[in-house]
Amino acid sequence: MKFLITNDDGIDSKGLYALAQTVAELGFEAVVAAPSENMSGVSASLMPFGDHDRVAVEEVDIPDLKGIQSFSVGAPPALIVMLSMLGGFGEPPDIVASGVNLGPNTGRSTLFSGTIAAVKTAAQFGRSGIAASINYHPSIDTEEYWETAKEMSVKPLEWLISAPDLTMLNLNIPNKPLEEVVGFRQADLAHIGRVQTVITSKDQDGINIELEPCEDPVSEETDSALLDKGFATVTALEPLKEATIEIPTQEWE
Repeated sequence: MKFLITNDDGIDSKGLYALAQTVAELGFEAVVAAPSENMSGVSASLMPFGDHDRVAVEEVDIPDLKGIQSFSVGAPPALIVMLSMLGGFGEPPDIVASGVNLGPNTGRSTLFSGTIAAVKTAAQFGRSGIAASINYHPSIDTEEYWETAKEMSVKPLEWLISAPDLTMLNLNIPNKPLEEVVGFRQADLAHIGRVQTVITSKDQDGINIELEPCEDPVSEETDSALLDKGFATVTALEPLKEATIEIPTQEWE
């Protein structure tokens, strides 16, 4: 069973290393291919960096990933997954694991996330996948609990192996010591995410923005609410499909 490990935080991400280590420790084959720079929030962009007709690829030696072939790629995660399915990094993978993203991907954040777009792209090629994120907020957190992320990823990864085809999981993990995690729950998507973009200032040349935690109330059984309570949450996502509605049409003679 071969896993592609990717992310949108970039090839230097400790979360990427944690996820790749977990996959390898479970006994699965892993290959890492991640953007050469941070690509958070790019959704399913397929635009290479620089030259639109060529994707820069560099095989790299990552000390934390001994024995795992790793590539730094001049492309966003969705394109990296597409290239992997076309044989760009050896035999196409059986499953895509994306993350661990530094910051939550809950509610409407799933629309913009490059982490989740990697898994959605895998589904277009008939593969299952998991997007993993940790509930880290740079404005309030001083530590990243990667060992918690690794431990809480194990069961979903194991379950995914025998899950139905095209299963897409969105995993969010509390950023706290493992013993402080309340539990593990399946959750609905909230109507909002746990982070939001705000304008901090603007002038004639541009607009300055930042991400900050979103405190708006959400339903109790949603991913955003349960994550705030200290649960790790998992949500199954659907592949893209058309809606069933009646739209007026017209034909020209």
